[in-house]
Amino acid sequence: MASTGWQHPYVNIFKHVKIEDWKKSKKEGDVSTYMDKTLKCVVYRIKGPVPANSYIVVPKTSNQSLGLTGCFFYLLFRPTPEKYFAVHLDVAAEGGQIIRISFSNMFKEFKSTATWLQFPFLCGAAKDSVYESIARSARHGLVSPVPTSVRWTCLVLDLQYTLSAYLNRCYIHLKSIKLCANMAVKNMFTSDLQLDPGISFSQAKLMGLASSQGTGAMPREMSFPVAKGGSWHDLYDYIKFPSEGTKLPCDSIQKGHLHPEASSSTNQRSPDRENAHCVNLSKTVQDRVSLIQQLTALKQIQRNHTSVVTSTPELGVVSTHSKNWHCRDDSSERQLLSSSSQQLASSPLCDSVDGGVHVYVHPEDDLSKQGEEGEEELVCTPVPCPVSLSSSKESKQMLLPDPILRLNQIIGFGGATTKCALWTKSGDEVVYPCHAIIISMKIASNQQRFFIGHTDKVSALAFNGSTNLLASAQIGSSSVVRVWNHHKANCLAMCRSHAHSLTCLSFSYGGGVLCGVGKDSHNKTMVMVWNTLNVSKRGEMTILAKAHTDVDIHTMKIAFFDDTRMVSCGRENIRLWRVRNGTLRSCPVNLGEYHSLNFTDVAFEEGNSFDHHVDDRTLFASSRSGHIFEIDYSRVVIRNVRRLLPAQQQHADRREKRTFNTGLGIAINSISVSSSFCATGSEDGFLRLWPLDFSAVFLEAEHEGPVSMVLVSFDSLRVLAATSTGNLGFLDVMSRGYNTLMRSHTDTVLGFSVDGIHRHLTTASSDGSIRIWDMDSLHQLYDFVSEDSPCSVAFHPSEQIFACGFSSGIVRVFAISSAKLLAEHTQHRGDVVGVVFSPDGDSMYSADSQGSLALYNSCEEDYNVIKVVCNVVARGTERAPDALTVSSDSRSLAFVGPSEYIVTIADAYSLEELLHVDVSILDVDSPRLDSALKVCFSPASIEHLLVATSANKILWLSTKTGRLLRQVSKVHKQQCSSLAVSHDSRFLLTAGHNTVKVWDYNMQLDVNSQMFIGHSQPVRQVSFTPDQLMAISVGDAIFLWNFLADPTDCLTDSSPLKVSFSPLKTDTKIDGLRLSSGIPRQSAPLPFSPAPQLDINDVGQDSLSVCEGNWTIPTVPTQEAHPGPTSDPRPASFLKVTDLVSMSPMNAGHMGTGDLKQKKPVRPDCYRHFIPRFKTSALDQAVVSPQPQEEGMKLKAVIGYNGNGRGNMVWSPDQGLFAYSCGCLVVVEHLHSGSQRHLLGHTEEVSCVALTNDSQTLASASVGSSSSKSVICIWDIQSGTCRKTISYHKGAVQCLAFSRDDRFFLSVEVALWSSRNFQLLLNMQVSGPIHDAAFSPSSANQMACVGSQGAYFCVLDTQGHDVDLKVHRVNAPVEVGDVELTAVCYHMDSFLFTSTNRGHVCVWDVAMQRCLMIWDADEGEIGVLVCRGNRLLTGSNTRWLRLWEVEAVRGVKPVGKVDNVEDGGTKVLLEHEIMLDGTIVSAAFDNALDMGIVGTTVGTLWYINWSDNSSIRLVSGHKTKVNDVAFSFDESHFVTCSEDGSVRVWSTSSYELVVQFQVLSQSCGCVCWHPSSDKDGTCVAAGYSDGTMRIFQLVSTEMEMKLQPHNVAISAIQYSASGYVILSAGNNGLVAVSNPVNGSTIQVIRDHKGAMVTTVQCVHEQCKNFGLEGNELWLGASADRRVSVWAADWMKDKCNLLDWLSFPAPAYFLGESEPLSMATFCPADHSLVIYTGYGVEKELSFYSLIKKQVIKKIALPHWATCISLASRKHLVAVGSKERVLKLIKSTSGRFQDFVPHSDSLETCRFSPSGALLFSVAYNEILLWEVQGL
Repeated sequence: MASTGWQHPYVNIFKHVKIEDWKKSKKEGDVSTYMDKTLKCVVYRIKGPVPANSYIVVPKTSNQSLGLTGCFFYLLFRPTPEKYFAVHLDVAAEGGQIIRISFSNMFKEFKSTATWLQFPFLCGAAKDSVYESIARSARHGLVSPVPTSVRWTCLVLDLQYTLSAYLNRCYIHLKSIKLCANMAVKNMFTSDLQLDPGISFSQAKLMGLASSQGTGAMPREMSFPVAKGGSWHDLYDYIKFPSEGTKLPCDSIQKGHLHPEASSSTNQRSPDRENAHCVNLSKTVQDRVSLIQQLTALKQIQRNHTSVVTSTPELGVVSTHSKNWHCRDDSSERQLLSSSSQQLASSPLCDSVDGGVHVYVHPEDDLSKQGEEGEEELVCTPVPCPVSLSSSKESKQMLLPDPILRLNQIIGFGGATTKCALWTKSGDEVVYPCHAIIISMKIASNQQRFFIGHTDKVSALAFNGSTNLLASAQIGSSSVVRVWNHHKANCLAMCRSHAHSLTCLSFSYGGGVLCGVGKDSHNKTMVMVWNTLNVSKRGEMTILAKAHTDVDIHTMKIAFFDDTRMVSCGRENIRLWRVRNGTLRSCPVNLGEYHSLNFTDVAFEEGNSFDHHVDDRTLFASSRSGHIFEIDYSRVVIRNVRRLLPAQQQHADRREKRTFNTGLGIAINSISVSSSFCATGSEDGFLRLWPLDFSAVFLEAEHEGPVSMVLVSFDSLRVLAATSTGNLGFLDVMSRGYNTLMRSHTDTVLGFSVDGIHRHLTTASSDGSIRIWDMDSLHQLYDFVSEDSPCSVAFHPSEQIFACGFSSGIVRVFAISSAKLLAEHTQHRGDVVGVVFSPDGDSMYSADSQGSLALYNSCEEDYNVIKVVCNVVARGTERAPDALTVSSDSRSLAFVGPSEYIVTIADAYSLEELLHVDVSILDVDSPRLDSALKVCFSPASIEHLLVATSANKILWLSTKTGRLLRQVSKVHKQQCSSLAVSHDSRFLLTAGHNTVKVWDYNMQLDVNSQMFIGHSQPVRQVSFTPDQLMAISVGDAIFLWNFLADPTDCLTDSSPLKVSFSPLKTDTKIDGLRLSSGIPRQSAPLPFSPAPQLDINDVGQDSLSVCEGNWTIPTVPTQEAHPGPTSDPRPASFLKVTDLVSMSPMNAGHMGTGDLKQKKPVRPDCYRHFIPRFKTSALDQAVVSPQPQEEGMKLKAVIGYNGNGRGNMVWSPDQGLFAYSCGCLVVVEHLHSGSQRHLLGHTEEVSCVALTNDSQTLASASVGSSSSKSVICIWDIQSGTCRKTISYHKGAVQCLAFSRDDRFFLSVEVALWSSRNFQLLLNMQVSGPIHDAAFSPSSANQMACVGSQGAYFCVLDTQGHDVDLKVHRVNAPVEVGDVELTAVCYHMDSFLFTSTNRGHVCVWDVAMQRCLMIWDADEGEIGVLVCRGNRLLTGSNTRWLRLWEVEAVRGVKPVGKVDNVEDGGTKVLLEHEIMLDGTIVSAAFDNALDMGIVGTTVGTLWYINWSDNSSIRLVSGHKTKVNDVAFSFDESHFVTCSEDGSVRVWSTSSYELVVQFQVLSQSCGCVCWHPSSDKDGTCVAAGYSDGTMRIFQLVSTEMEMKLQPHNVAISAIQYSASGYVILSAGNNGLVAVSNPVNGSTIQVIRDHKGAMVTTVQCVHEQCKNFGLEGNELWLGASADRRVSVWAADWMKDKCNLLDWLSFPAPAYFLGESEPLSMATFCPADHSLVIYTGYGVEKELSFYSLIKKQVIKKIALPHWATCISLASRKHLVAVGSKERVLKLIKSTSGRFQDFVPHSDSLETCRFSPSGALLFSVAYNEILLWEVQGL
């Protein structure tokens, strides 16, 4: 190494580089020299409006280095008044790491990363000026332009201390300096001496200051001139950073208040670093800590005053009435400020210092803290208790060991990408990103190593050929590329890519070249190539070449045989690249007919073989269409093209693969080639292995989500695979076993809980899942998925039970071992922000965001609610997931509330409030009210409650008195998000923003905390494990830290003794061992269901297929194991449990069920796009419908219209044809007579319909089931028969249309058919969803489509039977912003109207295919457009239907910009508008647009007449689920009720709505008619979800009475046979008997208490035949399979139990709630009770009240969901979840099946005469005419 002696005592930098020659330095922008009058010498002036554009940089190029080793940097400069400036210093740290230190008055706050420190510079001002007082009192964030009276400044930066304190790095040398405008600068120099500009050499000599002591006077060539007798400090400013003794914020650079001579006169510096001392400050020094005095308000006393101890302060808190402060000197170069000092005795002030670094930062200033977060300061405010001061010196006490945490494991994968994972050369490690950290994991032991340095999420990784060099890139506006030594896990070099975000990296095989692809600031693709030959030796990376290109690049790889050659692929291109003479050139591969494909990946043949010439190289490329290209590399031509197709189902037990021919191909995301096979990862979730000729698949493995990346290991024995759902694993080719390496949440982890006994960890995430992990192996054991988002989780302290609170307010308790839902409670109305068990396990508590608090009895299996109190917890979700805390003795519960300023301590057994503490009044000097955020009991001391506040404080409160015992300020820069105390109460764990801190609980050390970084997102929760051997933090991922503190020894040390401890061995075998303690596990955790085995199927000769097994969990009682996606919405959210146990890391495991995790496409941002209503039912495919003319009943009428459809109504005014859909039916109605015909052929919900122009053919489309395609039916209108059935589209059909001449038929998503034979002519593949399409009204060869990606202008070219389609896509006009085009219609032939989801109407010129004008036609989304002549109709989700006169559009001429009506352009006239009852989804009008029919989402079809501006309701229906239906006794009317709280009365003859009664915010669950035959007295009673019952009078159409006999939802209601009383039943099993005249409750029957009553029925019957008095019988059936029969005489107030029936049944384990229990009297014989419900068999049971036994049974194929008996012909109607309506003759058992519904049947009801029958499925109401069997 070269000698650095020439740099002593200092180096004049300007002279060293000969700055005037500008050969070794560089200037840019406005840089000049001038004679400064103050300094009387020539100085350099840098100015410019943008500081970054004008600068001086030393040395000239970035690959040069100054190599100056002086630890003090001196800058002599004067900032330009009223301007901004910046200075950047690049310094080299130990290991070659380059770190930038920047300061500027533009920075508003301190920022710190691993490679960059940014300090705000607060400029000083002239003495006694108005600016001086501002600068003196400057606080954090007070940043402004330079004041006008700024002076020449001598700035001294201690580079060695800065790196040590803020980054814990060792300073090596100064590499480069960049001075940016605006400033004047005299010179710069470095030195190892701390020089004083205020004294001369003679003064220094007299004072004994010499260089041997590390100090001295400023050299003459560096000093500022001072007149004789003048004072240097009166003329100039001296700023030293970090400052000595001052309490100005240490995260900013600014002038202190102490002149250097003040210290120099009383202090002689020594080069030896000394420990901190305590001093009694002089008045001068006291002025420098005025800011601290304001914060703590300590009383001033005389110097040398001695305090007397009068009492022992509590908890080691210091208090004094003096201004004496516990101060420190820098451990390297600072001495005491005063020789006579006094030191605080036994209880030092709370310290802000963080100690030690292991993925953490460590500042070293006692009274001002500077860490990675850039906190200003940490102040421990003592309770006023006098203590004594001592003059004895005390050595520094630190939190030990240092570090106290060590990152052990991270559970997570991905973050910015899931397309990056790499094999090492040896094949025993896998490298992958987890947010901002890179992890290298050994596949045999799961041991992890971490590469830490990125400040944002890692977006790309690449290895060189020997895998000793690793390159990585991160996302962000200025992406950073790092090169690492993989074996040592240290960063060798770092450079900025000048790209906004790098998405791809590739290393050359030898490691000398690195290539990257990203986007520049203009969003153009940029390719960069770096020279990395010297990266290992000198840490240098230089740019070889850089190129901008317009082509899309998805992947780019360097050829392993030539470092200068590269290949890339992307959308519509494959290109070969080469670097030559510093330039990057490329040539495309001629793709020919395949030019429009989207290419995803490239790979070279035969891995890393070098014995082939370049001419023999073959390149493979994959595409999203399933094509595999073989490309001749030397000739740049396609050698072969193959298309991979999905399996064809040949046999039930065998699948065969096709590779050519037709059909939709496998969308391939990634490809990897070895010498013997090729691996592909595809969108369908399969990893497939193929021979190189792609003849057939010989091995495959199915995953839970799309496979985003595959990579063959170097030895070709394993294939690594990653999925977009966050899973990482590999397939062992030899054993055909699959091993999952890592699973991860796909969104933020919200909270967690630890089971210390079984060492399980449960986490709740924003992705909707709750997962349970094994803390030793990192394996995911269980996965609970819910549509309802989990908020907080808690493990039971001693049992394998956990509770979870959800955003819906539901609290569920699960038993893991038995997979049983123990309890579900719905008393909360907001997000559950806290769930916690008491330590003794006897109680559980939950709180929600609306302020409610609930107490549960956890000793009982059903977790009964003991008490609920409202408005006691502070509202809001910011305190989740740990808003509650319970004391260690289980007696006290603490929380924030009832307001954010109050902390409440309540009795844990009764929830009675014991203590209120108002935290807002504890700091009277604070300008803002302090509020509480988090609370935490100290486990070992129940008298301490810790409170984190919004002012970044932690308060210690007494749980007995509420007294403030201690407080710590500035805990984190941002608010503390979580805190936890160790079980021995010696440590405190806190989280703030992205950091974690460990504190000494007693705050009695000089260095009380250590800070740890690693998270790239805010930390949501932290906690110690129960054994105190680990700490856990969650946020972006799950971090498991080893807690290294010895649990028995003292944690502090006053002497510099070495602290020894035994870290855990990370290579310990996992089998049978607990890594945290080394104690063998007694038994492995048992899965609650058998672990699924891989299904190994023969695919061809000598080949195996590794496929996932699909299984169901049969033991969760709340939900059927439905194979559909877990993200689908459900009417009630239940958890799906998946067993994911792996017996060992290397066992052939599984990856979970692919179907369970499959995600549906995201719904476009517009209502116009049809989304089918979610259904949990599935049609029984074995059902056989009766033969025509033999049906026992016929469909008479359909009540309602499907408002969920889009364009599902047509009307031909010329033909009088009117058709619409309801459920899976198409209704053809004659408007004049009201008669209906029904087209039955669909089995799922119809989405849209279309009519030919001659009105002879109707087309209708319905969605497919989970495993089938959508179905299009072509109907002959005259005969009502189905001519053709088309099953082509995978997704829902959004639109149907016929061409003007009816030759073509269009279905969207886009397929064109011949209307003659309905054969497919062509299909159009587009990137985004299509919402609407239309043919030209006069030209059959023109059509247009609109969707999320813009407008598509299509022209059909027909030549004989051949049809070609020419498509031109145009984006939405920029004037309307980021919108989706939602609807389209033609205006004549020349213009096209489109609408947007923001209410715009755009007018397009069809010939020029450009937008001519726009106007705002609505405030919401327009989903319907109809144009006739010069009139345009718009319908939107604001419910407005508007008619526009658009004749002026024809006069619009194409000009430079779009004509905007709002800007005074062409005018359109609004003729009429009308508001309807819902969002408009369909419309059909006559040719003049005078009258038409419009459909809305609430299920209504309106007749609109614009001439009189009138609207008439044609068809009405329910929008939400229909709960009940009932006939009037004369059958002239019927009544329905639904979830939306409406009760509707209809006419049976006309099916028209007569009257509607609406109750807002309530659900109506049941309804019944009064038995009176008097029409004037007809009334209806309805029961609601709030426990109320309302009686409506039909004649007056008014509510007659409101009663509330229940406090829970009413589940059944019935008038007595005489109408004298009303019987109502609630969900809690209570039956109330109410008087309908006065509303009083006569009697409450409690026999069914605890189980919901499903049925109440009353009949006339003389009870003497049964030995009881009475004239009526009534029964009640409850969900617990019990039926009670009663004899009553209500006039005599008599009601006696006649019989009690109980039907046995086995335990129910089929997933959802138990099938309903229902009972009814036989209409022909009231002594017979017919019962059905869950039991040993599916059956109808006929029970005789006389014989007291079941006399007959009828077997059923399905569990019944509804039942009704006819009064004639012995008919029974039974509905099931399988959508089957079964008509049974009870005497013979003969039956017929009918499947007219698209969902499970909810209700069926015969009319009193038995001639009519209603069946209801969701909102579909069908009326049947019963004929009999």
